[in-house]
Amino acid sequence: MKNNLQAILGAGGAIGNHLARELLEYTDNIRLVSRKPVQVNPNDELFPANLLNIEKVKEAVKDSTVVYLTAGLPYNYKVWRKNWPEIVKNVINACEETGAKLVFFDNVYMYSKESIPYMTEDAPMAPESKKGLVRAELARLILGRVEKGKLTALIARCADYYGPNSQNSMITQTVIKPLKEGKKANWLASADYKHSFTFVPDAAKGTALLGNTDDAYNQVWHLPTAENPLTGREWITAIAAEMQVEPKFREVPKFMAYLLGLVIPVMKEMPEMMYQYDRDYIFKSTKFETRFDFTPTPYLEGIRKKLAAPENPVKA
Repeated sequence: MKNNLQAILGAGGAIGNHLARELLEYTDNIRLVSRKPVQVNPNDELFPANLLNIEKVKEAVKDSTVVYLTAGLPYNYKVWRKNWPEIVKNVINACEETGAKLVFFDNVYMYSKESIPYMTEDAPMAPESKKGLVRAELARLILGRVEKGKLTALIARCADYYGPNSQNSMITQTVIKPLKEGKKANWLASADYKHSFTFVPDAAKGTALLGNTDDAYNQVWHLPTAENPLTGREWITAIAAEMQVEPKFREVPKFMAYLLGLVIPVMKEMPEMMYQYDRDYIFKSTKFETRFDFTPTPYLEGIRKKLAAPENPVKA
């Protein structure tokens, strides 16, 4: 296990912290890479680095067998447009130079609007939004190098996520936080559509499992996500019941999202993403569940675990 160095680039976020814990099942040689990495497991190696610096990325990747790119940039199109392609190119170059395998943690923004009601790994990349165009570019960069035989990599995608240590997630910011403050929850577009959310510990466990399965590479995987998603109304009702508060909420049309952006920063970037809320949003992970005999955490159980967890857990 000591020779099996696995590096997490963009450690410290909701996925990175959980992933660091899950990797202990496969190795005790884990390198956490970020601007200011923080210990998760007792023996983690901490490696401060800016992923925009190619030389630091090469140093961070050196000697690794598997590299996980789980970085989370500020939810801002201009930041994404400027920084994401450079980061991914740096990581691809470093992995190709060292022979490390790459696991890229991705979202679903690159899928076509028509795919949203029933997303599978075969959904076409035809993004509706500017942020989706960036995500499609990143996927093509990685898959293009895979097709040319230059890189061994996989893309692990999850839906919108929720769970412990996910303070910046949409459901935390728009539902849990306002209810906790005695305010109305906010739900984009209509609360009567179904909306899948991936439970963060399931996403981390799935990412670690994929990264340590040789035949999982050179393809796209949807991370385990529970079937039968709740509607927005049902999400709010279930969360409020667990918090023992009234399930007060308002539906947020596009014009109101702009206004709410003045007090809820994440809302500034949401108007172009409204198409993910004005229809059912169903994320299918059948491929993963079948291959690994994995049952995702049911939604009500995930809600209970999310609300019972400390606000910002870091160490296991």
